[in-house]
Amino acid sequence: MNNSIVINTAICLPAPDVEALIQGRAIVAMAKNYIVPERQFALYPMDSSINVLPVEQYYHSNFLANAKTAFAQISAETISVKAWARCEKCEPVHNVEPLSVLSPLTIWTTEALEEILRQRHNIFLLYLRVYQLPKLITLSIKANSQFIYLNEPLTISEEKPVLNDRTFAQRKHQLENRQPPLYPELEELQSAIASLTISQPAAKQLDDDIKVFLGWSSEKLIKQPDLNLAWINDIAKLGDRSIEQDEGKSNYQAGTDFEIIARRSLDFLGFKVEENYKGGAGGLDLFCSQPYPLVCECKAGKSIPDRAVEELDRIGRRHLKENYLQAVRLIIGPGKPTKNLKESAEISKISIINVMTLQKLVEFKAKYPGAINLVELQQYLEPGQIDYKIDEYIDKAEREIKLRSQIIAVVKELSEQDNETSKVTHPSFTVTEIRVHYNATHNPRLNDELVHDLLIELSSPLTGYLGRIKGSDWKSDRFYFLRDLLVN
Repeated sequence: MNNSIVINTAICLPAPDVEALIQGRAIVAMAKNYIVPERQFALYPMDSSINVLPVEQYYHSNFLANAKTAFAQISAETISVKAWARCEKCEPVHNVEPLSVLSPLTIWTTEALEEILRQRHNIFLLYLRVYQLPKLITLSIKANSQFIYLNEPLTISEEKPVLNDRTFAQRKHQLENRQPPLYPELEELQSAIASLTISQPAAKQLDDDIKVFLGWSSEKLIKQPDLNLAWINDIAKLGDRSIEQDEGKSNYQAGTDFEIIARRSLDFLGFKVEENYKGGAGGLDLFCSQPYPLVCECKAGKSIPDRAVEELDRIGRRHLKENYLQAVRLIIGPGKPTKNLKESAEISKISIINVMTLQKLVEFKAKYPGAINLVELQQYLEPGQIDYKIDEYIDKAEREIKLRSQIIAVVKELSEQDNETSKVTHPSFTVTEIRVHYNATHNPRLNDELVHDLLIELSSPLTGYLGRIKGSDWKSDRFYFLRDLLVN
């Protein structure tokens, strides 16, 4: 349990500076006077606009929208205090320092720093370890100095740091040594997508990932369940349904409901489902044209009738003519096929899968969107009942994902070991270094060529689990950790 801390005062800072500290975007503030390290205080966002320069010239362009929003949210009557901080260091900034080197590591422009230094003759750079308050505090005090006293003392604990110890130490080291930002382009991208995060879940996920990578956040990202995918849980239920289970609903309606969800499932898996072949009397239940022709018959209820193979053959030939024999033929339904049905399916080269197998495929696709290769899956669609073959395919794909997760974990472990000694913000490693570390703890052992192939895949912009620094040849390529690949 953390020891309790009593805070009596608040430091007064411009509202955008406080917001940047709370977001983890900044770890420093500017003070007029020297502040003793270890001093603790609440963060009071000032509602006055900045006097030295217009706001457009004071903050970097990629922070300007945040700055204007922060000022707009400050009330004329009351001030909301969301966080407190401990001063880790107070560093004087002098005229001799090139402020153009300091500026990119902060939210302030070089022009703003130069103007403040010209007016005040000194700047004290406060390195602040920021913590969120358990609940928001509203103050009616008006600030007219660097510090104000609170109406009542705050008793709090160090339970909610904005940045964890490791991330804060890296950021502090980078700033102290004036090491330039490694990824200014990513900062620009984060700024560009920030306005989309409220309405676009995908943008929010990308925004969170970028912030973690840049060191603006150290939260463990937890993927929330997608409510738009709740229908997946109903695939097997609708397939198993019969008139006895759904009073008042006909077998025809039960079959239609299953056909609709089977259509949605195949489309979700990546097949191109053609609308011109919709079911009904004399129609194909489902026909997919890409990535290969696939004809599908859906059979809801407690069992698949023996006539299902003959029906699919007859209707498929009528609609597709000679193209029917080139198509993959599939029957989806609940229950165990009879011996006669299995024999007929093997003769007619028709695959049969249980409705639960279809649900498993869709669940796997939802969990790992890029994991199902439909062209590769085709090799497993053999004649007869093939649930075990689909299970084989899913097991194989899961092993491949686990291998990639282990490679990412190895790069992360190497990064953490390197950070403890060198304090480099984003250490990178060669293929051989990663392979040696992997082989020391995993089986089967891998060679450099295979590890390099995996690293190239994982550092692709479309995956973004690792970063790559291209070398003169593949053996001199270097890779660094970006984000985890979580495997349950």
